Amino acid sequence: MKKAELEQVKEFKNSDSCVALEYPLDDKDINAAVIKLDGRYPERGRAVNTDCKEMGYVIEGSGKLVIEDKTVELKKGDVVLIEAGEKYYLEGNLIMFVPCTPAWTPEQHKLVP
Repeated sequence: MKKAELEQVKEFKNSDSCVALEYPLDDKDINAAVIKLDGRYPERGRAVNTDCKEMGYVIEGSGKLVIEDKTVELKKGDVVLIEAGEKYYLEGNLIMFVPCTPAWTPEQHKLVP
């Protein structure tokens, strides 16, 4: 068993509109973060995870997720799954719990036009 406490959280500012609070579980197969979004991420273009699936549970707020040419509206209580290789952007004012498998790493996360 592994546990990460709030005091151990590492904060990463992905952009002016997106902050990730990563819980350090030191597990290569899965990890988790809380994402706080106020605006659009990425600010231009799309993001893509080349290796990991990213699930998002909306804790608070609302917004939208755009993958390729498909848009889904998000609200409190919704869950969304972004497959590895899908180009996406998020827009809105929301807080999401986001587990990734395998564990998210900055090396496999890319910003694309």
